[in-house]
Amino acid sequence: MFKITSRLENQQFDLFKLEQKLKPIGYEIGGNWEYDHGYFDYKIDDQVGYQYLRVPFRAIDGQLDARNCTVALERPFLLSHKYQRGIDDHAEIGNLSASFNQFQEPVDKDASFPLKYIDTGKALVTELESILLGD
Repeated sequence: MFKITSRLENQQFDLFKLEQKLKPIGYEIGGNWEYDHGYFDYKIDDQVGYQYLRVPFRAIDGQLDARNCTVALERPFLLSHKYQRGIDDHAEIGNLSASFNQFQEPVDKDASFPLKYIDTGKALVTELESILLGD
């Protein structure tokens, strides 16, 4: 994990409006959200595992599954997940097996982040600052 200092930290947004701005440019709310916190993820690469820019947020007014929830952004970071190679090589193709195989556990959830993508992550944070803070 590689943290990136940002002016976005502690900035508050309506979650619905924030989603409307971020989804069209490639961000998705990560699957590991709770009622009080979650993450926007941007996939940088998926050649050897997955490399993401992750922007954490926490609810400060309301719950994430409710209308009119206000969130505060936290410090963005770069995250790498490395998955086992070949685990799905012999998986049967079909709706039922596909629904289970997509949830394969990473070999290394906190794999070291490839240096070649750090500048990309920093540029993505700068772009987010511009979009969300109107620079």
